[in-house]
Amino acid sequence: MAEVTQESIEEALKGYVEPHLGTDLVTAKSIKDIVIDGDKVKVKVVMGFPVKSVQDEIAGAVKQACESVEGVSQCEVDLSWEIAAHSVQKALKPIDNVKNIIAVASGKGGVGKSTTAVNLALALSAEGARVGILDADIYGPSQPRMLGISGKPESKDGKTLEPMTSYHLQAMSIGFLIDEETPMIWRGPMVTQALEQLLNDTNWDSLDYLVIDLPPGTGDTQLTLAQKVPVSGAIIVTTPQDIALLDARKGFKMFEKVEVPMLGIVENMSIHICSNCGHEEHIFGEGGGQRMAEEYGVEFLGALPLEKRIREQTDSGKPTVVADPESRSSQIYREIARRAAARLSRQAKSYAAKFPNIVIQNN
Repeated sequence: MAEVTQESIEEALKGYVEPHLGTDLVTAKSIKDIVIDGDKVKVKVVMGFPVKSVQDEIAGAVKQACESVEGVSQCEVDLSWEIAAHSVQKALKPIDNVKNIIAVASGKGGVGKSTTAVNLALALSAEGARVGILDADIYGPSQPRMLGISGKPESKDGKTLEPMTSYHLQAMSIGFLIDEETPMIWRGPMVTQALEQLLNDTNWDSLDYLVIDLPPGTGDTQLTLAQKVPVSGAIIVTTPQDIALLDARKGFKMFEKVEVPMLGIVENMSIHICSNCGHEEHIFGEGGGQRMAEEYGVEFLGALPLEKRIREQTDSGKPTVVADPESRSSQIYREIARRAAARLSRQAKSYAAKFPNIVIQNN
């Protein structure tokens, strides 16, 4: 019988390409330990992103690859995930208790960005991460209603706010602090200042990801945010029609200018499925998000249908991922969330938290 070596196991594992990472687990540095005891092998896998709903699938593929090696009779796989903090724009430092900030943006309004943002946040949480959402739309905050949260946040010290919670998500929005029907008649500088306060003065509790639902457009607010908020990656939401894609391109260029990595593009309302007869129709055009992703060399994270239920569920304060977790739409949201998190896991890590603060004293 051939002797089993670490090299032969690694070589076999290289044959399995993990679909979210787009590479094998050895290259992705997810294989942390291989213990060989005669014909029995133990493999320790630590993924860099949450994979709760597909962990058995990944572990099964690793086990199969390992047991294909001559001389291996049994392979035990220990699979877990650990989310690291990733680097942000050069001049900024990460926020305390938040490992990664993911900005969800769109070039224009009306493309379902807020609905996508809240469902992606809930999907990341369902996959096993600690997640928060910051509603950065000062003029039209929608997350309080979407998450079914009423009431005002507490302040234990009179200076900072405790995040509100719903469906295991930590949330903060200007909508918690004002009446739902009160218009925010503020100029740009006040808006950016309010947003910075909401972000920095909230006591986020050990978050792996903070999803920021950005206001639509590429104006002063978005640019200031992109320059002042330490973002690890951005997701652009668009619809297939040309006019939305034109504005989505502007959003992409803005993040490129401020050196925020693009995690990918989500195409919303890509296909309408008739609730009566099931007929499928591309009423807003077809494949625009995919073409844009190819044009800019970024990942196409997925396409979501134009579905009445998504709107009804979100309006009623129970978004699709929690209202109907087994539905096709929920599965798509979870797949998009895993792909975006996998993409982020392959970026450079941030070591800012590991450096001590240097204090110079004059004795």
